[in-house]
Amino acid sequence: MKNWNITSFVFLLIVVSLQLSTINNNLFAQTKKNKARINADLVNIIDGEKYLNIKASARIDKKTVEVSNIELTIYQELNDEEIELGKTKTDGSGLTKFKIENFNSLAADSTGYYNLKVSFSGNDDFKRASRGVSYRKASISAKWNVKDSINYLNAKLIDVMTDSSIAETGLDVRVDRLFRPLRIGDSSFETDENGEIEVAIEDGIPGVDGNLKLEVVLNESDDYGTVVASVVAPIGTVIVDESTYDQRTMWSPRGKTPIFLLSITYAFIFVVWGIFIYLFINLVKINKS
Repeated sequence: MKNWNITSFVFLLIVVSLQLSTINNNLFAQTKKNKARINADLVNIIDGEKYLNIKASARIDKKTVEVSNIELTIYQELNDEEIELGKTKTDGSGLTKFKIENFNSLAADSTGYYNLKVSFSGNDDFKRASRGVSYRKASISAKWNVKDSINYLNAKLIDVMTDSSIAETGLDVRVDRLFRPLRIGDSSFETDENGEIEVAIEDGIPGVDGNLKLEVVLNESDDYGTVVASVVAPIGTVIVDESTYDQRTMWSPRGKTPIFLLSITYAFIFVVWGIFIYLFINLVKINKS
């Protein structure tokens, strides 16, 4: 009897230990948070918007997923201080665009770099995370000219802080389009010792009213971010509007139905109703007689 009691007691301890282990594992699973990742790139459009392109993601079960609807705070870091610039929230794809107001009033550190930070304070599902963005200010000046009956785009890349040319740096040249820019050349054009490039623009590129919006892009530079400058040049081929939307064709809107089709349709209607009226009149006469 005594041995049986000892065996029961040991069995009870094992069961209780297993239950406690299961509870601890469940609690650990419930409190475990995933690590969020934040990517941010500066986009500087000359004479236009300055903003951060931000993407939030996480690695869950060996798969990269978007982190949507989280609030991010953007700071400027200067002299060991954090100055809040604003907040933004990611969309369903984990993306957001934060426009930097008063871009030119931001202060640089002693090395000429501007330091921003994108911060996420964490929530029930993800740990807190942050990402720093450091950049120097760069500027691109662009213009077009004609030389020997050939159209050229000239551009110069300079460092604003030192007012010096940036040599041996690749610049993309493209034509702005509604959905996707049309790239000029198979690769980037490298700046010379004066920070300049000269690119021939081929004939025959269509443009509204013959105008082309040419863009020069320093793309995702480690030091300067993405810098975009544009110039409008009347060197394109005029687009001929061949749309028949406002003409009376078979595929036009209902209000632009071809006249001949309307005439045939109404003629059939009058004939059918004429037959009905004729038969009705004859039935009335037969009934009276």
